[in-house]
Amino acid sequence: MGVDLGEWLNLALRWLHLTAGIAWIGSSFYFVWLDNHLVKPAGGDASGELWSVHGGGFYHNQKYQVAPKAMPEHLHWFKWEAYFTWLSGFSLLVLIYYVGAQSYLIDPTKAALSPAQAIAIGLAALALGWLVYDGLCRSPAGASNTVLGLFWFAFLLWSAEVLDSLFNARAAYMHVGAMIGTVMVANVFLIIIPNQRKVVADLVAGRTPDPSLGAAAKQRSLHNNYMTLPVLFIMISNHYPMTYGAERPWVVLALLGLTGVAVRHVFNLRGRGQGTGPAIAVAVALGLLSVTYVTFEKSSRTGTGPVRPVTYAEIQPILAARCATCHSAHPTSPDFRSPPLGLVLDNWEHSSAAAAKIKARAVDTETMPLGNRTGMTKAERQTLGAWIAQGSPR
Repeated sequence: MGVDLGEWLNLALRWLHLTAGIAWIGSSFYFVWLDNHLVKPAGGDASGELWSVHGGGFYHNQKYQVAPKAMPEHLHWFKWEAYFTWLSGFSLLVLIYYVGAQSYLIDPTKAALSPAQAIAIGLAALALGWLVYDGLCRSPAGASNTVLGLFWFAFLLWSAEVLDSLFNARAAYMHVGAMIGTVMVANVFLIIIPNQRKVVADLVAGRTPDPSLGAAAKQRSLHNNYMTLPVLFIMISNHYPMTYGAERPWVVLALLGLTGVAVRHVFNLRGRGQGTGPAIAVAVALGLLSVTYVTFEKSSRTGTGPVRPVTYAEIQPILAARCATCHSAHPTSPDFRSPPLGLVLDNWEHSSAAAAKIKARAVDTETMPLGNRTGMTKAERQTLGAWIAQGSPR
């Protein structure tokens, strides 16, 4: 009995990615919340403090705007959560999209790329994302988080459109998420932690720390805080093909990404004790706009299939030629040892039971077959859609 090492490695990396991500994002959310709830202490050198209760105990947090007069004996650094999140996420990107580039990365109907070319483009996108973002932070635009955010959003939107023109839509989504995640961990690795180390070194040497170091670290930390929800959406988007399977998936990505930013802003405003009404309205409007756009786009593509009765006898050859290489009891595709998600399309009972999934992925979003390696045509997709619309008759 053989062990499917690839699948177990995939599971282990996903589990690690999720666990490390929870730890990183959780600490990010907590410290932004903590900053927003600090009050001026009655005395002492601290710039803010907070008393809280949790798990049966009381906690007294104090913040020093630059640094305390003397270093404590024990100092915890929040960094490994970020590092392991990125390392596990990048490993997943390699395992799924680079090792399986032919199936999961390349869409031959968009660009005739070799696996090496596609992988090089993906890696270049991660590097370019950091260079553009860091350049914006160091430019005059970096003086305003709002202005910087607008430029950064415009660049990500352009990147999403370009990547979608080169890769299959799901891979394009994941690379935009990887670009944002790379920027976030680079903020920690190249700016936040080094700046904090310089402050510690100054304190140990008896020098007055440079307050700009802490200000820069805080700005990058705030940026990370606002980018977390868009990244989380991209992480789960592969389960929802109506998002990346839209005719213009980069528009859906932009709308739902902005929705995440708006929701995060609502929590930040609430933490500072400020009014959240307008921000909530914007978040709701963006969410509704996302759903409306996808719905109208989907409706504009329906109704083009055959109006004559379509039976399973006409559907079976399509499924056998285009889908059964993966979705059979014993797949012939080199990418799978067992049918993906346990979905087998070898008879009418199995196919009719999976009609909703076939419609969502092969008809509505055209994201299956993977990379359209079996060459399913528009006419075949329309015939499948008509069969499903007629109730999947025998």
